Amino acid sequence: MDKGPALQRHHAVLRGTGGPRLVFVHGFGCDRDIWRFVEPAFEPHCHTLVYDHAGCGRAVPAWDLQRHASLKGYAADLLEVIDEAGMAPAICVAHSVGGVIALHAAEQRPDAFEHVLLLAPSPRFVNDPPDYIGGFEREDLDEMFHLMESNQFGWARFLAPIAIGESNPQDLVQQFEAALCALEPRIARHFARLAFLADARELMSRTRVPTTIVQCMRDGIAPPEVGQWLHRHMAGSRLREIDISGHCPHVSHPALTVELVQEVLDARARTSA
Repeated sequence: MDKGPALQRHHAVLRGTGGPRLVFVHGFGCDRDIWRFVEPAFEPHCHTLVYDHAGCGRAVPAWDLQRHASLKGYAADLLEVIDEAGMAPAICVAHSVGGVIALHAAEQRPDAFEHVLLLAPSPRFVNDPPDYIGGFEREDLDEMFHLMESNQFGWARFLAPIAIGESNPQDLVQQFEAALCALEPRIARHFARLAFLADARELMSRTRVPTTIVQCMRDGIAPPEVGQWLHRHMAGSRLREIDISGHCPHVSHPALTVELVQEVLDARARTSA
């Protein structure tokens, strides 16, 4: 198919010839290539779509300070991509802050989503005692933002092992560190503040599309309490706790991630049978 302007702007790639529609939404610090270990497994029997957020990967020119001043601007991008690709209603597989982006889009257009699978999601990374544990004190994040300003390579060395999980292969840590170093610095600092300082907790109770929450039990960025909080506050949600380290199961444990996506597809097949 000919690509419309949104698909071109976000360097979207569509694959597959039929079946359920899978849209993959990446998180902070990466681009569409982060799905390279997972998405190919579904090409033989699904329509799949991967794309770059504005300001990420090949879509740096698509970033606009006004449009992308909040995560809702990224959600508007997602809806444009889905509509142009004819992917609605989609099963959306979204990682970390990509999950919040997907839920903002689903609130605006629930008809565009059949299911949202949230990988290591967090509505709020900052602790808010006594009722909410997000994983970070605000002072910790301010130090990280300062490090981003003063030493992008040092910041990448700090964040990459936490994101991938120090018990996972070092080559994955090095690859993610390289991806962080390759980010356009000004846009990366802006997106990092949006991602890590967002408070989307009220959005969770308004979510009306079916959701599956995948919580990594040894996640140094979004601890187990986050997944449990989400499950309590998202009506009808399903919580899958997986005993792995790191914040990026689609990178460190792609086969397991494929199984989790397949669980959603299998449940869909049983419902429609």
